Amino acid sequence: MTGAGALGGLGHAVARILALGGAYVTVTGRDPQRGAQVVEDLGARARFLPADLSDSEDVRRLAEEAGDVDVLVNNAAVLLGDTQDLSAFDDAFAVNVRAPFALTTAVAPRMAANGGGSIVNISSTAAGIGMPAMAVYGASKAALESLTRAWAVEFAAGNVRVNAVSPGPMRSSKAVASLGQDVGGYGETVPMARVADPAEVAEIVAFLASNRSSFTTGAVVAADGGRSAI
Repeated sequence: MTGAGALGGLGHAVARILALGGAYVTVTGRDPQRGAQVVEDLGARARFLPADLSDSEDVRRLAEEAGDVDVLVNNAAVLLGDTQDLSAFDDAFAVNVRAPFALTTAVAPRMAANGGGSIVNISSTAAGIGMPAMAVYGASKAALESLTRAWAVEFAAGNVRVNAVSPGPMRSSKAVASLGQDVGGYGETVPMARVADPAEVAEIVAFLASNRSSFTTGAVVAADGGRSAI
């Protein structure tokens, strides 16, 4: 589980549901202190591996240290706003696209050798909707959705399923800290007229990670309060 190294985010919510369901969870992030807080919250079924996903060598090390896994959730992301800074562009694609590519291509063959597994990529409604100041972020998530579909076909013979979840606005700790309790009013842009709690989206991720979705691969599942329907 990448991008789960802090309390109150989607990664933390997914890790909690998986751990409560009996899974042993490895969470990653840049900050060991915050990672330790997540592990303390999750209990004995969790461990933290520090990793900087913008660094290719660190991603390779993470894939090796994680070992064999049954489920990979590519959740870490850089949310890049309006910018023309090419180095910021490179950093966003390094974390949002290159890191999932490196982890998936390292982990999927091991999953297949062990009988199969599930990979869930976290996309965004920004991948399919034109949003001001979100061009780079949206493009990176569109690339991740394309990889999802290609990987689903590529790895199907090894019983490795690859799907994506596309969340809308969420009341994560990071969003509240930067946008306020109303998450910048983004809830008003969706038909359900509210933002999601991360746990609501995490339930969809957990479903795709589990054998309950055993005949589902190559799907992009919207968890956006109906935003993608308008």
